[in-house]
Parts: sequence; C-alpha cells; structure tokens
Amino acid sequence: MFKRLKQLDWILIVCAFLLIVIGLLSIYSSSSGRNDFFNFQKQLIFFGVGIFLMFFFSFFDWRIFKENSYLILILYFICILGLVGLFFLAPEIRGVQKWYKVGSFSIDPVEFMKIILIILLAKYFSMRHIEMYQVKHIILSGFYILLPVSLIFFQPDFGSVIILAALWVGILIASGIKLRHFLILVLCGIIILTLSWFFLIKDYQKERVISFLFPADPLSAGWSQNQAEIAIGSGGILGQGIFNGSQTRYGFLPEPQTDFIFAAVAEETGLAGVTVLLLLYLVLIVRIFKVAMASQSNFPRLFCIGLVIILISQIFIHVGMNLGILPIIGISLPLVSYGGSGLITILVSLGVIQSIKNSP
Repeated sequence: MFKRLKQLDWILIVCAFLLIVIGLLSIYSSSSGRNDFFNFQKQLIFFGVGIFLMFFFSFFDWRIFKENSYLILILYFICILGLVGLFFLAPEIRGVQKWYKVGSFSIDPVEFMKIILIILLAKYFSMRHIEMYQVKHIILSGFYILLPVSLIFFQPDFGSVIILAALWVGILIASGIKLRHFLILVLCGIIILTLSWFFLIKDYQKERVISFLFPADPLSAGWSQNQAEIAIGSGGILGQGIFNGSQTRYGFLPEPQTDFIFAAVAEETGLAGVTVLLLLYLVLIVRIFKVAMASQSNFPRLFCIGLVIILISQIFIHVGMNLGILPIIGISLPLVSYGGSGLITILVSLGVIQSIKNSP
C-alpha cells in the first residue's frame, strides 16, 4: 500500500490540488460579496469526493476498460440515456436544459460523457490503428460522437459540442489519420457549421457571436465580455488582493464562479497569479503527456492524449472568452470553476492516469 502511494506522480497530484485551491479561494471571494457561501461549501464536498475517487482509481486496474468492450458500451449508453433524460426531467435554467437537480445539487451528464468517450475512442482506435487508412473507421467512430453531440446541441450547449468534436478530431490525428481524409473532414465541418448557423443555432447564440465580431452596445450582448476585460485589466501585475476584487465581489462580473472565474482570479491576483495558474496547467499537461509517451500500448496512450485534448480545449476556450478573443460559449475552467460533475470526472481521469503510470 505505502509502496504504491510512493509510486504515484505526486507532482501531478500537487498541481491538481493547487488548481482546486485557487478555484476555492476565488469561489469564496465571490461568495463573500453576496454573503452566500453555499456554492463554496458544495465545492468543498465535491473536492473531498473527487480526491477520494482519484486515489481509488489510482489503485484500480485500468486494463478492465481495455479488455471489456461490453462494459464500455454499457457506460456509453447509460450516458446517452442521461442526456436524453435531460429533455424530460431537467429544469430549464437560463434557457438550457443541462443539469439534473437532486436536492441542492446538480448533475451534468455531459461531463461524464466526456470521460466515457475518451475511453471508448481510445479502445476503438487502439484496436484499429494500423487500419486508419480506411475511411470506414473515421465514419464509424463519428457515429459514436454524433449521437451525444446531437443531444447536447439541442439542450442547447454549443460549447460542449465543440469540446467533444475537438476530442474526436484530436484522437483521429493522434491515431494517424491521412492528411487527405483530415482535409475532407475539415470541409465537412465547415459545411455543417454553415448549415447550423442558418437553420439550427438559436438567436441568442447568434447574438453572442455577432456581438463578439461586431461590438455594438456594451450594455446588452457585450456586457459580460466587457466586464471580464475590465476585471482582468484592473488586476494589473499583482492584483487587487485576494477577497478584494471589486468587479468580483460586488456583482459586476457575471458568473464569476463558472464562465468567468479566470477574470475573477486575474482581478485579485493579477498577471502574477494568472502566470502561476497557467504554469500549473502546463506542468499538469506535461506530466500526463509523459505518461502517454511511456505507455507500452495504444489504449493508455490514447486515453492520456484524449484527456490532454479535453483540458487544452477547455482552458484555451475559457481563457479566450475571458480575454475577449473568443465568443462566449459557456466553457468552465478545469479544476478551478465551480461544478461537481466536472471536478469529479477530471479527478477520476487523473486517477486512471496514475493507474496507467504504475502498471507493470
């Protein structure tokens, strides 16, 4: 037991722990401004559950996923049922049916679908990596993505659609897709996006993109992004001090615990704090990538790469939204933003990474 604990990648664990602590401090700060600490208390519970599960899966044999196709498919269809159930059982919150309400807690099945898709795609391509020249494997793997993406799109949750699409394309590239096939895939993606803009995307989603491309009234569609930029700019080099951010504490910054937590951290800790935050992510990702490169087979390698793709995609989009270089599509910052489903699933994934690292 103690020998196995010593073999864990403690640098990875410490990085994840520090990122969560940064998030907790920011959530506490924005909670104190409203004198409502319920979200902070819930995040502490999620933290405890997530850490327990991370260590549990660190001692779990990851080969169960590699060797049991039926288990993966069962988990996949359970997640699909969870996504379907949202349309019938989930309350509409800010125009989105995204969370199940269980008492005071919310469950987001999309976060669980992310990790199951990483496992499923790693399993699929690890068995067919020498056949990637065949178009049928691109099409068949696309069907596994198409079903959850379609359900998520109509919640609507366009941000998660982009993350899952990035996961699929990223694993295709890592598996050795031909350049010609990749370019055809990109062309198909452009066509689908164009048709979606005219026939599927809702007006308020279009308004977010239009207000980003052509800023007009800062008091309407551009309000959130302007407030985020003000918060980041007011942080300066060293920040206004933890628990002293005026934009965050007094409610000017919208969603400071989720979509705009990067801006909240930047306001209170400045460029110095943001640099530490991004360096922690960099070390975390490098450690995961190191495990991928040391893996002796394709399944664990693709699992690690899949998690890296999820992390990089979410970090890039979240920071881009906050800096005003990307439109607002509602992406949380991994391990930092408030939310139990996202926090727990990432910690479980890190536990599987530890299991892969320590396997003979």
